[in-house]
Amino acid sequence: MDLFQAMSVYVKVVETGSMTAAALECDISTTMVGNHLRALEQRLGVSLLNRTTRRQRLTEFGAAYYRRCQEVLGLVADSELLAEQAQDQPQGTLRVAAPPTFGTERLAPALSGFLQRYPQVKVDLVLNNLRADLMEEGFDVAIRLGVLEPSGMIARPLEDYTLTICAAPAYLEQRGTPLRPQDLSSHACLAFDYPAGDDWNAQGKLWRITGPEGEVAVPVSGPLVINSSQGLYRAALAGMGIVMLPDALVRDDLLAGRLLPLLLDYRTPTRPMSLVYAQDRYRLPKLRAFVDYMVGVMGQ
Repeated sequence: MDLFQAMSVYVKVVETGSMTAAALECDISTTMVGNHLRALEQRLGVSLLNRTTRRQRLTEFGAAYYRRCQEVLGLVADSELLAEQAQDQPQGTLRVAAPPTFGTERLAPALSGFLQRYPQVKVDLVLNNLRADLMEEGFDVAIRLGVLEPSGMIARPLEDYTLTICAAPAYLEQRGTPLRPQDLSSHACLAFDYPAGDDWNAQGKLWRITGPEGEVAVPVSGPLVINSSQGLYRAALAGMGIVMLPDALVRDDLLAGRLLPLLLDYRTPTRPMSLVYAQDRYRLPKLRAFVDYMVGVMGQ
């Protein structure tokens, strides 16, 4: 079995939704598609798809393996362009889409080193919570939070997006310090209003925290719900209540004591973060340079 070919066929099956469509994409027979899938499953010792006469559905492992195949095939494609990369000079405007908080607190400062290294590149950074359509909206690359849906895009993993539960000293002096996740129910918790369709949409009213006893889902409420991390951050500094905010936003305040971390024996939710781009766009020297820089600075 040609492992890379089998992985490529599997990715096409997931993205097209059927073995027949994948066979057309790969220019092979449906029987060969089935042979590749069976060989992969035998090699791995686990099922990738639940197949019926009417439809197919990814298993939990199949979904995780699909994402890993994307990474591997992306790296293979990248490595084949090394000779070409050596001859190219990054230049021109690079359009980047990113979430507002990460883009403001982490990406924008990190771009200083990138632009010093490649002075002929100009970055057009667009910050938005909506997931931009890269092709239709003219973006070269996007930074995405959460588990990605199957697509034809290449996804390179970055460091996880992490959160910290914290509050201002003034609030804790007045209301006391929660020692267990359950204590949060009796505190003023300031919540982020996630947009509809976001995989953390329920996180605003139910904080999930993991500790020695496993995951605890704590219902929280408070005087403020807002769809802005900066707004939550300012409210927390003003002593309005307890927040769960991205580490990128509160790191300096925690070090300075303007905010105090809470429930340190417990882990807060994390989100995977990925660098997403179209494979054919990777031939652009400016995009290759940016991907290599980001993976080097913020890769897992």
